[in-house]
Amino acid sequence: MLKLTFLGTSAGVPTKQRNVTALAIECLNPHTSGVQQGSRQQNNQSKKSRPWVLIDCGEGTQQQLLRTKLSLHQLAAICITHVHGDHCYGLPGLLASAAMSGRREPLTLIAPKAIATLLDAITATTELYLPFALNFIAIEEVLAEQGDTNKVNISLSDQQQLDIDITLLSHRVASHAFGITQTISRRTLNTDKLVADGIPASALWGKLQQGEDVTTEDNRQLHSVDYVDDEVQRTRVVVAGDNDAPNLLSKAVINADLLVHEATYTHEVMMAIQARNPDYDPMHSSAHVVGTFAQKMNLKNIILTHFSARYQGFDNPDSETPNMAYIRLDAESVYKGNLWLAADFDQYMVDGAVESVSNQENRQEESRVQYIGSARSD
Repeated sequence: MLKLTFLGTSAGVPTKQRNVTALAIECLNPHTSGVQQGSRQQNNQSKKSRPWVLIDCGEGTQQQLLRTKLSLHQLAAICITHVHGDHCYGLPGLLASAAMSGRREPLTLIAPKAIATLLDAITATTELYLPFALNFIAIEEVLAEQGDTNKVNISLSDQQQLDIDITLLSHRVASHAFGITQTISRRTLNTDKLVADGIPASALWGKLQQGEDVTTEDNRQLHSVDYVDDEVQRTRVVVAGDNDAPNLLSKAVINADLLVHEATYTHEVMMAIQARNPDYDPMHSSAHVVGTFAQKMNLKNIILTHFSARYQGFDNPDSETPNMAYIRLDAESVYKGNLWLAADFDQYMVDGAVESVSNQENRQEESRVQYIGSARSD
């Protein structure tokens, strides 16, 4: 299960209500003590078992983090979609703060090559010192790999794996989407069946759960597959950077539980801007364009973000002042699935489908996305 916290939802420049782009994704294990799927009790999970990923890091992101319970010590990876300042200017300061807070664990950074150049320049000119290894992975090199290898794997635990794949988008500069796929594996021992078969609790139970076939004292052969249920939960979220062609995500969103995409303005505004300047390249998507794509791909859940400062935060379709209702109605005119418009500190829980395979059954629980409130701790 993935928990999303929007740290910035404005396009280009911050406003009084919205900071520039940043999104935190916590990787929660519903089988960890204190975590219950679909419940706020997930907040009881130990911070040490709550690794998270940061997608983009606009200026002021670390200030936004101070209003949440997220810790830089548990940050597993940072992914930068492209080099525009509203998506990366906060990175040097955040890394410096992580160092000053005592972080020593290595940190993965997946970003365009130019971000490495930026950090090298800042390190040289400001004497920035990082007491932890920064494992830099250049997006260009990942995409240049032959075959279906545009993925970065991060092992969070024996049970929990994270795959991050990359899709090239369309923008003024090279921009990208990150597919975040969490896989949680669990082996459940059917103790009721063991008891019913006259096999009392013993060390044999543990061996069966680990996948071993065993022999009882009375020479009965027990096969692990007969008493163990292998359960896998996969949760996939696709987060797009700036992009004027959502159709480029057609492959990436297959089997995705949620798409997070920018909707900088309404289709009407985009058309008006282009009418005044036919040579103008919008570089961004309208809510209508994203909604049309999502409907075509039969996506069940989308969250729109990265809104132009021209739109106020309230939702009133009757107001002459551009506001969130304009964006919402633009998308709803073509999209019939679950739609949310992100605001700073909004949190969403994404539970992927659970597949359970045993001799008795093949079971799959549907995925779901739900808004769970604000992350502001003040």
